Amino acid sequence: MTHTVPDNFLGLEGRHADYRRARFAVLPVPYDATTSFGVGARDGPRAIITASQQVELYDESLGRESFGAGVATLPPLGIEAAGPEAMVAAVYAAARRVVRDGKFLIGLGGEHSITSGLVRAVRGRHQGLSVLQIDAHADLRDKYQGTPWSHAAVMRRVHDLGVPAVGVGIRNYSKDEARFIRSAGKPIFSATACRGGRAWLNDVLAHLTDEVYVTVDIDGFDPAYAPGTGTPEPGGLDWWQVTDLLAAVAKTRRIVAADVVEVRPIPPNTVTEFLAAKLLYRLIGLVSR
Repeated sequence: MTHTVPDNFLGLEGRHADYRRARFAVLPVPYDATTSFGVGARDGPRAIITASQQVELYDESLGRESFGAGVATLPPLGIEAAGPEAMVAAVYAAARRVVRDGKFLIGLGGEHSITSGLVRAVRGRHQGLSVLQIDAHADLRDKYQGTPWSHAAVMRRVHDLGVPAVGVGIRNYSKDEARFIRSAGKPIFSATACRGGRAWLNDVLAHLTDEVYVTVDIDGFDPAYAPGTGTPEPGGLDWWQVTDLLAAVAKTRRIVAADVVEVRPIPPNTVTEFLAAKLLYRLIGLVSR
C-alpha cells in the first residue's frame, strides 16, 4: 500500500499540522506581477512546499527534530487583479490575522514586494521590530517601472514604516540607491564583507533590535547554491554564512517572523526550492530551541 504524504509544508500529519495547535504558520503567496527579469516566482511557494516534504525531520546540526511545536500550512493567498498596491494590502490583511492568532508567521514568495505587507502586520504586534534582509539587491528604489510597490522598492517601503533594517549579502544597486543608503545611514554588508572570519556577524547583530523579522531573498545566496531565481547575482553567500548568521541572531535576539522569497523553479533542477525548504526548517529549529 502506497503511503501518501500530506500536502503541506514538511508533509506533517495530524496535530503537527493543525493550525489551532501550531506555533508556526506558513502563508504561501504565489505572486510575481512586478518581476522585472526572470518570471516564475509565482511557482515558488508550491515548489518549496513540495520540496519540504523530502526534508529529513531530524536536523543533524541541531541534533533533534524541530517540528513538535506544530507547523500549519495555510491555503495560497489569492492574487489581487487591482494591482501591486492592492496585493500588498491583501498580504497585510492575511498576515495580520495570523499574527493576531499568536502564530510565528512564515511567508513564502513569490516576489519580494510581499515583504512590506508581512512586516507591517508583524510590526503591529512587535513595535520595536527590526528587519534582517538577506539579499543580493538593496531594493531601496523609491519606485521602479512606475510603481512604488515593486519588488525593487520593498525595503524602501519598510523604511517608510519606520522599521530599521540591515542588509546582508548586498552586491547590486543603483546610483540613486547608493545616495539613499548614504543619506539615510543604512547599514549594508556586502557579500565581500562577509568573507573570512566571523567578526562581521557581531557587526550585523549590532544593528538589530531585540525583536527581528528575517527576510531571505533567495538571490542573496550565490547562484551556485540557488540558481532558481529571477535575478541571479554572482559572488553571493553560501549555506554556512547564512545559517551561521541566523544561529547568531536566534541566540542573541528574538526572531518573531520570517519569509523566503524570489524562488523561481527551473525544473528538473530542484536545488533552490530544497535549499529554501531546509533553510526554513533550520530557522524553525533555531526559533524553537
